[in-house]
Amino acid sequence: MIDTPPASAAVLPAPRGLFVLLLLYGGMAVLAGFLAFKQVSLGIGGLAVEAGIFAFLLLVAISSTVAQLYGERTANRLVWWGFVPLAVSIVLIALVLALPPSPDMPPANLAAFETVLSQTPRIMAAGPAAYLVSLTLNVWLFSRLRGSAGGGGGVAVRGAIASALSQAIDSLVFISLAFYGEFPIGDLLIGQIVAKVVLSVVLVPVLITLGVALARRLDAERAAAPTLH
Repeated sequence: MIDTPPASAAVLPAPRGLFVLLLLYGGMAVLAGFLAFKQVSLGIGGLAVEAGIFAFLLLVAISSTVAQLYGERTANRLVWWGFVPLAVSIVLIALVLALPPSPDMPPANLAAFETVLSQTPRIMAAGPAAYLVSLTLNVWLFSRLRGSAGGGGGVAVRGAIASALSQAIDSLVFISLAFYGEFPIGDLLIGQIVAKVVLSVVLVPVLITLGVALARRLDAERAAAPTLH
């Protein structure tokens, strides 16, 4: 026999669009760190950027989409809860690295695995710090700019401005914490800021527009679906 909760215990389900955005956000929070090991040329004046920025820009776009549709408070909760999959992945990585490898594993594969997953304590600390500062700032800026622009175009413009500024701060925080004192960071810092601002202006408005459209469609489908009693 299956127990059914009393009517007083019923809770309002989360909007379908928000649920899908939450799932995507958690995945991108973990994936960004792995993609960061590849440097990608932008083909503009020799600019290059670590590939993790593409996953991170999705985090920016998702948090802005959530702020637009479900409110600033929900978006800030999303940013903070994003630490959960990030923290779990860090613990699991440390555990897997500590476990002895199979003797059948080719040494070259093991070396590549450890190269990608092993990070210095400074870099491991810098990533979450930059994540929290930049994404919280992005949500705050996106929400504060809401009164200065309206309509679909306003969403794209606010997203571009908030993302460009927050990504500049992200680069400043991460590179300073991770590499200051190890080598001159001026050129790397400038290059990363310029590259991330360019990508923010080009990609984030499109991603937010698509995210808003997708979430609204999912929510509409959920509202139109028959309710089972």
